[in-house]
Amino acid sequence: MKVPILDLKPAYEELRTELDAAYHRVMESGWVLLGRELEAFEAEYAASVGTRHCVGVANGLEAMQLVLMARGVGPGDEVIVPSHGYIATWLAVTHVGARPVPCEPDPLTYNLDPARVEPLITPRTKVILPIHLYGQTADVPALMRIAEKHGLFVLEDAAQSHDARCHGRAAGALGHAAGVSFYPSKNLGALADAGAVTTSDDALADRLRHLRNYGSKVRYQHEYPGLNSRLSELQAAFLRAKLPHLAAWNARRVVLAARYLSQLAGVGDLVLPSVAAWATPVWHLFVIRTARRDALQKHLAAAGVGTQIHYPIPPHLARAYAGAGWKRGDFPLAEKFAAEVLSLPIGPHISAEQVDMVCAGVRDFFKGPGVES
Repeated sequence: MKVPILDLKPAYEELRTELDAAYHRVMESGWVLLGRELEAFEAEYAASVGTRHCVGVANGLEAMQLVLMARGVGPGDEVIVPSHGYIATWLAVTHVGARPVPCEPDPLTYNLDPARVEPLITPRTKVILPIHLYGQTADVPALMRIAEKHGLFVLEDAAQSHDARCHGRAAGALGHAAGVSFYPSKNLGALADAGAVTTSDDALADRLRHLRNYGSKVRYQHEYPGLNSRLSELQAAFLRAKLPHLAAWNARRVVLAARYLSQLAGVGDLVLPSVAAWATPVWHLFVIRTARRDALQKHLAAAGVGTQIHYPIPPHLARAYAGAGWKRGDFPLAEKFAAEVLSLPIGPHISAEQVDMVCAGVRDFFKGPGVES
């Protein structure tokens, strides 16, 4: 593959000295869980986001699940979730026994549409859970106004939006709390599963520190029925090594996204990403849409360009939710996007020349026999 959709090796090559030092620091310390590396990373990441607390956990799904647990969300409760996005957001709700209530997205940004949220609120609604999809924040200020009116909690899914901004404020500091993923492919990625919760709610952070560790802060004293969901010392050390480079890596993504937008404007039936005036995206993914998605993906693969579909099956049509009563046609925007979206390669180690190659392949596809450019 001449232009891979994801290659993790160049990040290691760039930060070999820092990452190797992080590894040896942990190995030589003899301490692998709930130690100084985690404490240091939590403080550094909270400062970068602008919250009082960061609580490291095992992964992004459990970050959201733990917040819901800490808030007492459970059977009989409802959580408003995006109809378009990765199923992990829904699973966090399901795992606490609550019901995900799908809300269709803004057709331009793909994020949760505040205008569609309020009609879905019932006496059982407890939480609004927006995803900052593809690296652009949802309109959380608008969602917070709705939440304040109805006495609801806003939990951000900030898995794809490290240092993305909304009206100048960072993702993870916009709602009452945020679940963060540091999965290796993320803008700030660990070298295995890893996650965190960011919040400025002191009581919530304290409860989360219990819940992530079997409901205990003092060994063998269990205050709550918690989980085993801890961010390891090794992954915390790797994240500490990468965090100082996040801004520069995001800046590289911004340059590449601008190159895509310039070269693909007006090509075929492509729908290019749309950025809200108040948003500063970090381009976790560069997602285009076309009714000929599958054919375009095959064409690009033949030309040596890797792509990926995020996400081909809307959560309401997943077998995991077959018993929930949803059917095809219930959420037409989510279904349309699932049939049309295609992620092109983007990342801090993709070159401008590689982007040019991808764009040439896309233009070539739309100039094929019988196709109007």
